[in-house]
Amino acid sequence: MSTLSDTAGHGRTIAVFGASGHTGRFIVTQLLHSGFTPIAIGRDSAKMTEAGFQARGILVRIASIDDPASLDRSLADAAAVINCAGPFLDTAEAVAAAALRTSIHYIDVSAEQPSAQGIFDRFGSAAADAGVVFLPAMGFYGGFADLLATAALGDWDSPDEIVEIHIGIALDSWHPTPGTRITGQRNTVRRLVIEEGKLAPLAQPAPQSFWDFPEPFGRQDVSELPFSEVPLIAHHLRATRLRTYLNNRPLRDLRDSVTPPPAAIDERGRSAQTFLVDVVLRNGSSTRRATARGQDIYAFTAPLVVEAVQRIMDGRTRARGALAPGQAFDATDFLRSLAPEHLTFELSQKP
Repeated sequence: MSTLSDTAGHGRTIAVFGASGHTGRFIVTQLLHSGFTPIAIGRDSAKMTEAGFQARGILVRIASIDDPASLDRSLADAAAVINCAGPFLDTAEAVAAAALRTSIHYIDVSAEQPSAQGIFDRFGSAAADAGVVFLPAMGFYGGFADLLATAALGDWDSPDEIVEIHIGIALDSWHPTPGTRITGQRNTVRRLVIEEGKLAPLAQPAPQSFWDFPEPFGRQDVSELPFSEVPLIAHHLRATRLRTYLNNRPLRDLRDSVTPPPAAIDERGRSAQTFLVDVVLRNGSSTRRATARGQDIYAFTAPLVVEAVQRIMDGRTRARGALAPGQAFDATDFLRSLAPEHLTFELSQKP
């Protein structure tokens, strides 16, 4: 793997747009823990004050996606910006454009397929020309599954190999944040899968099935529910078929309007929610599998994103431009670097 030294920005100052949100606060804390200097950026000054950043000595800036000049000012002195302000259908293009104007790296945590695809379509060539890395969907939904699929692929990754990819996600519960609920209401675009090597619309109603997860989940009834991993995987892996399933238990939580937001149960602020992601690749009669377990999908996004930032700053990327995580990084090494503190991770294969 070739490496590229960092030429965008200087030092370890990282801007976080949407810092006062639930995931944004986790990311700011993780940046501090990892030795970065965060700049907390928000659209609402009252919410930024309530978040208590200034009391922790964190620089606060206010910017609006409707005011490009304010976005540019908010990114001054930063080497990269992490966008965690959804819905990303509304924010991604504006924040990414500001990152390009200021020649810094861009990362977001979108689960929304159109926003991830939009980063590839609108910024791929320009980011490469500017020598910066743009990583859309570097969160639990999206980038995490892409890394697992790429790690499982291993030496199947050649132009002659065509594989089926099946992704099973199991959550023991889902207490959605207000941002998750707003995004769900905003994102009404029909979801896409991969069929016969091409993007295709998800069948309606969503297909129902079962998935035999490893313990502690076991067999679960699941709904087909693709997220932003679809445009990521389609961007760099040759798959004849891609399907993503989520167990129905957390979907019932999500669809219940009285389900409360996540509540902290430990010193890190994580909720009690547990997750398991099981990625199965099939090539003829051979099967490869990557399985990961962890706690709190929102909290887990923070070390996932900050590890990506660390590798970009260290020059440990395979290219510049708009990239999928599995395209940008050594996927297996990336996932193992998060274990055992943030997840357990294993690879297996059958001839």
